[in-house]
Amino acid sequence: MRRFLAIIALPLLACLVISGCGSSKPSASPTASATTNSNAAVTVTGAFGTTPKVNIPKLKATNKLTVKTIIKGTGATFTTNDALAANYAVYLWDGTTSSQRGSTFGSTPQLIPSKTLPGLQTALIGQTVGSRVLAVVPPAEGFGISGNPQAGVTGTTTLVFVIDLVKMYPNTAGAAGSQESDGGGSLPTVSAKAGGAPTLTFPSSPPPSGLVTKTLIKGNGPKIEKGDYVVAQYVGDIWRTKKAFSSSWTAGSPFGFTIGISPAQVIPGWDKALVGQSVGSRVMLVIPSKDGYGSTGESQAGITGTDTLVFVVDIIDALNAPTS
Repeated sequence: MRRFLAIIALPLLACLVISGCGSSKPSASPTASATTNSNAAVTVTGAFGTTPKVNIPKLKATNKLTVKTIIKGTGATFTTNDALAANYAVYLWDGTTSSQRGSTFGSTPQLIPSKTLPGLQTALIGQTVGSRVLAVVPPAEGFGISGNPQAGVTGTTTLVFVIDLVKMYPNTAGAAGSQESDGGGSLPTVSAKAGGAPTLTFPSSPPPSGLVTKTLIKGNGPKIEKGDYVVAQYVGDIWRTKKAFSSSWTAGSPFGFTIGISPAQVIPGWDKALVGQSVGSRVMLVIPSKDGYGSTGESQAGITGTDTLVFVVDIIDALNAPTS
C-alpha cells in the first residue's frame, strides 16, 4: 500500500504517471529534415477536456524548452501562489522515438503545485484556466542528468506534456463553512487564523483507542464519495510528541488524492473518515496506529508503531470522474 507521506514525497512525474501508464506510441509525423526545429514540430489536436492527439516527429529533440498555448482559456491566471487541477498526457521522448507514459484524460484531474519541474512551471505560470498547453521540456529543465528511474526517465529524456488547466486553488485556501467546534475536552483544541495553518493544543489525557472524527467547520458543499479526487489542506501531529510531522501549509500547496481506491493513496483513517464529509469542512481526525501506519510506523516522520496521529483536514474541493 502506498503510504501518505510517500505520496507527498514523490516527484511530480512519478505522481502524474501513477495511473494510466502505457506504452502506446503517439502517431509520428513524417521524418523531417536535419534543419527542422524538432521541438517546434510537435503538434496537438483535439478539444479541451478530450484526449489529445499528439504528433511527435521521428527526430531527436532539441535542448530548448518549447511552449505552445494550443487553446486559450478565459479563466483566472495561474500564478506562483496557486495549485492547479489539470488533466494531462505525458510522453517520454528518447532519441528518435517517443512513447506515452501516462494520462488523466477520462478520469479525474490531478493537482499540480506551482513549484514543480522548472520547465513545467515556466510553461504553466501565466496561463489561464480553460487553456490547453503543450510543453516540450528538455532534461535540463526536467529531472536533470540523473533522470527519474522510477518514472522511466533517463538523463537524456525529453518530456512532452499536454495539459488542460481545469481549476485553480490559492495556496491559502482553507475551510469555508460554519464553525461548529474547536475540539477540546478529551481531544486537542484547534485554533487558526484565516488563510493559515491550524495549531493544536493537546490535553493531558491519553488518546482515544479508536478512530475519532470531529467536524470543526461544517461546509455546505457536496459530500465526498469514493473515487472522488479530493483537494485538501492538512496538518498532521503525533499525539505522543504533540508536534507536527507533516503539513500542506508548510509545503506551500494544497494536497490532492483519490479517496477510497485500491491501491490506497492515503492511510486507512483518511479513507474511512473523509468519505461523506462536505466540501468546505474542517475535520479533526484522531487516528490510531492500526488506521495509520500500522505496527511498523513511519520512522522518517518520527512515527512509531503505536503512535496515535491527529490530522486537521480542510476539504477544499472534490472532483468527480466523468461518467461516460
